[in-house]
Amino acid sequence: MNRFYLGNSEDEMEFMPIIPLNEDGEGQEEDKIPEELALLPLRNTVLFPGVVLPITVGRDKSIKAVNDAYKTDKMIGVVAQKDSNVEDPNIADLCDVGTVARIVKLIKMPDGGTTIIIQGRKRFKISEITTEDPYFKARIALLHDEIAEDDPEFEAYVSSIKDLAGQIIQLSPNLPSEASIILKNIENASFLVHFVSSNLNSELKDKQQLLEINNLRTRAELLLKLLQVELQLAELKNKITNKTKADLDKQQRDYFLQQQMKSIKEELGGDSNEREVKEMQRKAELKKWPAAAAELFAKGAEKLERMHPSTPDYSVVYNHLDLLLDLPWGEYTEDSYDLKKAKKVLDHDHYGMEKIKERILEYLAVLKLKGDMKSPILCFVGPPGIGKTSLGRSIANAIGRKYARLSLGGLHDESEIRGHRKTYIGAMPGRIVQSIRKIRSSNPVMILDEIDKIGNDFRGDPSSALLEVLDPEQNSTFYDNYLELEYDLSKVLFIATANNINAIHPALRDRLEIIDLSGYSVEEKIEIAKRHLLPKQKDAHGLKDFKFRINNNVIEKIVQDYTRESGVRELDRQFASIMRALAKEVALEHKLPDTLTVVEIEKILGKPRYSNEIYKVGNPPGVAVGLAWTYVGGDILFIESSLSEGKGELKLTGNLGNVMKESAVTALTYLQANPGPFKIDPKLFTTKNVHVHVPEGAVPKDGPSAGITMLTALTSAYTGRKVKSYVAMTGEITLRGQVLPVGGIKEKILAAKRAGIKEIILCWQNEKDIKEINPDYIKGLKFHYVKQMNQVLDIALLKK
Repeated sequence: MNRFYLGNSEDEMEFMPIIPLNEDGEGQEEDKIPEELALLPLRNTVLFPGVVLPITVGRDKSIKAVNDAYKTDKMIGVVAQKDSNVEDPNIADLCDVGTVARIVKLIKMPDGGTTIIIQGRKRFKISEITTEDPYFKARIALLHDEIAEDDPEFEAYVSSIKDLAGQIIQLSPNLPSEASIILKNIENASFLVHFVSSNLNSELKDKQQLLEINNLRTRAELLLKLLQVELQLAELKNKITNKTKADLDKQQRDYFLQQQMKSIKEELGGDSNEREVKEMQRKAELKKWPAAAAELFAKGAEKLERMHPSTPDYSVVYNHLDLLLDLPWGEYTEDSYDLKKAKKVLDHDHYGMEKIKERILEYLAVLKLKGDMKSPILCFVGPPGIGKTSLGRSIANAIGRKYARLSLGGLHDESEIRGHRKTYIGAMPGRIVQSIRKIRSSNPVMILDEIDKIGNDFRGDPSSALLEVLDPEQNSTFYDNYLELEYDLSKVLFIATANNINAIHPALRDRLEIIDLSGYSVEEKIEIAKRHLLPKQKDAHGLKDFKFRINNNVIEKIVQDYTRESGVRELDRQFASIMRALAKEVALEHKLPDTLTVVEIEKILGKPRYSNEIYKVGNPPGVAVGLAWTYVGGDILFIESSLSEGKGELKLTGNLGNVMKESAVTALTYLQANPGPFKIDPKLFTTKNVHVHVPEGAVPKDGPSAGITMLTALTSAYTGRKVKSYVAMTGEITLRGQVLPVGGIKEKILAAKRAGIKEIILCWQNEKDIKEINPDYIKGLKFHYVKQMNQVLDIALLKK
């Protein structure tokens, strides 16, 4: 039961209420029901006894039947049509069981129609149709309800029907509140069943079935089942309605709050986040970037517009779009092709380094002629303090490019190069992309400092990640994980620096153009001190306006007695010490000398730290001077050998590496195999133990360069012939008696010059390395080029 307004039974023109008039089903006074009645077919309604029903009559047959009945006894037989869609029913279309109705009132409508109010009296069954024209008339047989006296089960059915009907009324918002009152006031059980059945929202066949049941208890039982179905439908509808209402209420509330927030933001000057997105989109319109970047930005901006600023992903998307906008897509600085100007800049910033300056000028010359070329990957290899990093800045100034520096020392995370994926917390682009973003140029000079000191652990191998960056064939499509796009690095001039080329990953080393930077000679250090170090330190210590001089001989004294390095970093620190002492004198208002003397330098720096006297003292037999290469430059080392009573055993000390130990064994074997030419008594090899020691035992030493020095020291020990003073040597030896070339010649020669060495023995194949050194820097040195080991001994050993 979900309504008390039913559609018009005759032609469905309007809804009329079903009204109960009494509770006995037969009215206040007994009506005489004739045996033959006119029939009124109803399309979609079943009339029950005792129920009053308004009907609008529209069919001509029905109007005539109603008028004739109203003029006589006002009785008419109401039957339901089996199919409500039939406009002109025949006998087969009518139900056999109907209800005798009394026409309570007949009303003529202004539109020509007729409305009647009828009240059900008794159920009947059609016995015979007596006439069909002008309307149906039939002979009827009245049906009587079968009801048991004092049936408790029937009373329970009636009570349940009343309860269920009340629940349906409460769940149905369209039903009038009077319906509950009517139900409470019905006392007659038979009428209650008829009233509820009439208002039941069930199909016509179910109502007709209720009407045709004679047993009132059975009719109540079926009605109860139909009510339970309708109650479930009403509960479901009510649940859906409440849920929909709640959703709508929440949406309306959210909409209302958002509108309020929007109004507040407009009063405060507008939504800052919305303004930021609009500003980003405006900047994006001015960018000349690839189609892939434009598409990625457009998608990100659309996503950002839909996101609330408080969501975690908002900052991720925002930062990514900000990176896209900040990167200089296709923005290049204009290179300066003035080679004379470039050479002047390089010469002003760095003294010497002629080979490197020539290489840079060659690069500029090709770039000037061709207009474009893939940037080479230069790698400056040399000891610390010789200006590898500062040379990169000078190159940038010479060609008019911006400068960026990446320190790779200790880098052990691959993501520092390729960038982190955006899913990580704290994700950032790689340092390559970060540097380009910072300097806002796609063709800078980028220094990859200390490339030989890159680490490697469980977080990846940065050396392998650099393979893509430093390959001219690949870096035009460098992919950064955070950027999620390919970026063109082919216009970047990469310059790597390293101290030890052997520590660089082999595959990475293959992509580099190695340029060796050897150490400075004393003459070069003097010029560098005068041109760069002294002015810098004077300015750094507030002495720029004070006039005082340091002569070349004083600078040379500082270089030789207070430094032992290939570069000028320690020399720079010594000048800083001098400037601090002078600054103190100025602060004490003491007068500064016009020219600093050696005595004043010693007073400030103390006694000399290094001395060449050790090389000038005559050494006993078995001591030879060798030349060594270290990653900080060249160095001098002594090799000492001594014989003692024994069985011909060889003992090696001095923290020697495997290669150096093998050089000593090779030299001893060569002497044992060839004692005659060197006038060595063969018995000494079996009766004397030989001990070879290299001083500074705490310092690891290795390499083949000490081969001829080992040979000279052992020969000197076995023959008792002293080694010449001021003679040093370097070279690898073989069992065949040959001398092989070694590397690091310039560093070794400069170290020998600093130590006061006058003669140097080299392999004949190293002569080409000597010719690359400025003759002014090796003035006073005598070179001996040898092929055989016996030549070494002839030159180095004194006659007895």
